[in-house]
Amino acid sequence: MMPKKKREKVVAEITATHLIRLMQEQGRVLDPQQAVSFFNDGDRAYIMWMHMMYAGENYIKSVLVPALQ
Repeated sequence: MMPKKKREKVVAEITATHLIRLMQEQGRVLDPQQAVSFFNDGDRAYIMWMHMMYAGENYIKSVLVPALQ
């Protein structure tokens, strides 16, 4: 395990490589161009970002709020 650092932020990203691997795990084939097209289709990247932020905020609340009570 890596030594802990003092962090002021956490950055998460989903790359085309992650998307390709995820689809392989589901028994599907997705090439790099399809992965990039997926991210750039309409507002999809922004919508994914919103979901990631919402999930992160909910996780923080589930851990931090009970700890402060």
